[in-house]
Amino acid sequence: MSVTYLLPEAEDARAFGAALAGVLSAGDVLVLTGDLGAGKTTLTQGLGEGLAVRGRVTSPTFTISRIHPATAGGPDLVHVDAYRLSDLYDLETVDLESTMATAITVIEWGEALIGELTDRRVQLTLERPEPAADPESGDDPAGGVRRARLDFYGGPWDESRIRGALAAFAST
Repeated sequence: MSVTYLLPEAEDARAFGAALAGVLSAGDVLVLTGDLGAGKTTLTQGLGEGLAVRGRVTSPTFTISRIHPATAGGPDLVHVDAYRLSDLYDLETVDLESTMATAITVIEWGEALIGELTDRRVQLTLERPEPAADPESGDDPAGGVRRARLDFYGGPWDESRIRGALAAFAST
């Protein structure tokens, strides 16, 4: 299954992440792809809000990985930035295997490595015509339309539930 949504503003990316939290569950892996400033961290912030996790969700660029514990009995959020990781061995040093079954794992820049880690995943590609003002913080004062393409691998995935949860966003 593959579907593309239009996200006109940064707040739409955050709201999209919150809505996506309603269809993901413990053990799911979300791989985020997109240029700097595309909205990967902003979307993950929304996902964290939707999951009601503790701690401010920020880019884990310098720490590689952050765990945000759930506050409402749901799964934890594990947020990984694989930009500086060169191979699967580097990704394994983050010790995702100890959290993957009980958390929702978001891996930014992980498309080249994820295939060896798991077959069941959601690939989310964010594209936008203009970069954000501050790619590190996700601040996007000027706005800018993004396209969010979701590709689901290794199902089963409940297509009707996913489309229903994301129905507020225009699909193409």
